[in-house]
Amino acid sequence: MKYLIDTDWIIDHLNGVIRVRERLEELATEGLAISIVSLAEVYEGIFYSRDPEKSEIAFDTFLPGVAILDINEYTCKIFGKERGKLRKQRKIIGDLDLLIASTCLYYDLILLTNNVSHFERIENLRIISL
Repeated sequence: MKYLIDTDWIIDHLNGVIRVRERLEELATEGLAISIVSLAEVYEGIFYSRDPEKSEIAFDTFLPGVAILDINEYTCKIFGKERGKLRKQRKIIGDLDLLIASTCLYYDLILLTNNVSHFERIENLRIISL
C-alpha cells in the first residue's frame, strides 16, 4: 500500500471527476487506502444526499480493493504531537484532517488530496494533488 485517499478525492471520484478517476486508476496497482475518518465523512454525505441509496451503491463499488485503515494508539500519538506543534505555530487545522494526516504518517503513505493548504502545514507529510 502506497497511497491514502483523502475524502475530497473520494467525493470527486463518486461525482465523476475524470482527472481524479484516471489518477486513482493509475495508482491502484501500487495500493490504495482510506482512513476510517474519510469513511465516516463520506457516509455523512451519502445519508444526506439527494438519493442516499444510489450514493451508497456508488460508494460500495468504489471500496473493493481499497484498504480501510483504523485509528490506533500510534496514530493518536502522532495526532497529539502534530496538533500541539500546529497549535504552537498558530496553524491549527481541523481534527478530522489531522487524524487523516496522522494515519498517513503512521503508515508512511502519500496523501492524495486537493486540500493542500491545510495538509502542507504538517511536516514530513507527502502530498499529491491535481
